[in-house]
Order: sequence, then structure tokens, then C-alpha cells
Amino acid sequence: MNKVLTFPDSLGMALSIRAKALLFHDPQSLALLDQVERVARSEATVLVIGETGTGKELIARHIHAQSGRAGPFIAVNCGAFSESLIDAELFGHESGAFTGASQARAGWFEAANGGTLFLDEIGDLSMALQVKLLRVLQERQVVRLGSRRAIPLDVRLVAATNVDLHKAVAAGRFRSDLFYRLSVATVNLPPLHARPGDILPLARHFIRLYGPKLGLEDAVLAPAAEAALLAYDWPGNIRELENVVHYALIVCRDGCLRAEDLRMGGSAQRTVLASPVPPAHAVPAAVVGLDADPDILGRLETLLGDLVESGEPALFDTVEERLIRTAFSAFEQNQVQTARALGISRNVLRTHLKRFGLIGGGLAEDGAAVV
Repeated sequence: MNKVLTFPDSLGMALSIRAKALLFHDPQSLALLDQVERVARSEATVLVIGETGTGKELIARHIHAQSGRAGPFIAVNCGAFSESLIDAELFGHESGAFTGASQARAGWFEAANGGTLFLDEIGDLSMALQVKLLRVLQERQVVRLGSRRAIPLDVRLVAATNVDLHKAVAAGRFRSDLFYRLSVATVNLPPLHARPGDILPLARHFIRLYGPKLGLEDAVLAPAAEAALLAYDWPGNIRELENVVHYALIVCRDGCLRAEDLRMGGSAQRTVLASPVPPAHAVPAAVVGLDADPDILGRLETLLGDLVESGEPALFDTVEERLIRTAFSAFEQNQVQTARALGISRNVLRTHLKRFGLIGGGLAEDGAAVV
């Protein structure tokens, strides 16, 4: 019997980039589940590392469920709040602490007292907030904005990221002391294509989830459809698989999902299933190639040197915008793949895309959820 992790009322959730189910059938997944459940029984802070759509929040929820903590599980997306709001959201504020603060309010740390606080997209925190978070973890207490009184905490922290924090530390974007404090226990969640044994069981799970809603209680996958699912790279991971299966159920005939019913983005095929890195041919040459051709870096440095010497105004912003525009175009406006290629989180990418007028300014989903 496969163990499946899902959100409460997953069918009622708004569409998002989150994975709404995580299943453990592949040997790598079973080993991961064993590690997660052993970590859960401790009080250690946990850092979950994985691509967007792999189910990081589901892992955090399972850690909470297995921990025996009586308090609530609270999930906060650090990239969903503006810089001016996230400080008050995390740590709380007193009345009059800032314009619009008409009454005192507890932050998410206080709300999670006795339970677990899940901070997603932890790599998006500013350096100033990283300092405050480090202090909270060290002292096990929080001070609201506008207050001098420390409030003791009993909170298990689980953080998650889809960016390489080692590189962020080396680049000076993330504090090394906070990184080591967060990664007492590290859970590396592999992308879907690296655990192929989970693909078909997950697809059948989504068929059972959506089929009855569409009057297809006994829908099945045709052999050619199974082969197509196994051959695809799944850059959007479990979230993409869910969308593909849902659409196939809508358009299929006679309750049989055929290969032609599967609408998968692009034609990314995989030659080595176990490889955790997307094959080179699945990534546009405009973005990759630094490793394949070392001379590219040399040419880039020469061009940048020429621009510096020419006195190009606002050089940093100009180069940054050209990089974002080029990558976004190369990946046909796919935010997940663009962010992965650039080595940044999707929320950081969205900030740049809004800044350069490439997308609108709205947020796709709420920043926090409480169970």
C-alpha cells in the first residue's frame, strides 16, 4: 500500500504551483520517508530543499504530524509578502508601531506557539530579516515591532527553499550562521523525474481524485499514455503531473486516457531516468553553455569590461534586465524553468519580472495557511 500525503480539502484549494499530493512508492522515496519520520521525532530545526512543485510543504506537514506537537501547523510563504509587511507578519506588532497599525497583533511565530512554523521560500528573506530570524532561533523568544517585551516561544521551525543556499551564502545573499542554524536536519526532496517509480502511482491517485468529479469512476491509463508519462522530464514536478492528468480526464473518451490526451509542455524527453539534472537538450542554448564552452565566460567578461569602460549609465540594471528578459524568452515565459536556470527562487524572479514590466503585479496565492 502506497503512503500518500495530501493537503486537507485538497480539492477545494485554489490552483497554484504547490504539489497537492506526495506518494512514496519509488525506493528513493521510501528511503526519504524513513528519514523524514526519524527527523520528525526530534526537536531539530529542519531545512527542506527541493524544486518547486515537489511537495516541500507536504513534507513539513508530515514532520509536524509525526512530531506529536499539540500546537498548530502554520505555513508562511516568505516571498508572498512585501518587504515592509513581512517583518510585522512574522514577529507581530504593537498598536501604533507603524502607520496603519491601529491595534496590536501577534505574528506568525506567536501563532505557532506549541506547534510548527513552516517558512517557505526562506531564501527570499532580506539580510535584515535574516538577522532577526537568527536571533529568534537563538533566544527562543520574539519581540513585537514597537515593543521591548520579549515573548517566550516553543516553536518547531521547518524552512524550505528551491534555491542553492550554499551559492547564496557564497554570493553574500544569505547569512552563513543562519544557514547552519536552519540546516540542523536537512531533507533533500528529489524532483519527480529522479523518482520514476512514483510517476504512475501519482497519476492514478489524481485519476481517482478527479475522475469521480467528472463522472469517470473507472478511468484508466492506456499503455501508450503510461509510457509517455514515464518518458517526460516533468520540469513542473507533481503540480504539472496533476494538471496533465486533470486535463486528460476532461478530454478523454470512454474513460481511457490515451497518449494524445496528455498535454505536456514541450517535448522534453529523458534518456537517463535517475539523473536529477534536466538534460542539456531540454534547456535553451541561450541560457546554458557556460560549462560546455568555458570560452563563453571569457567573452562575457570582455563584453562587460567594454561596457564598464564605456561609462554605460545604470550598467547593473541594464545587464540584469537583459539577463532576465533573455532567460524568460528562452523558456517561453515559463517562470519555474526560468527561475531554475537562473538559480533564483520563483518569487525573486517574479519581483524582477514585475519590475521590468514582463508580468502584472498581482500575487497568485495567500502567504499563509493555518491548520
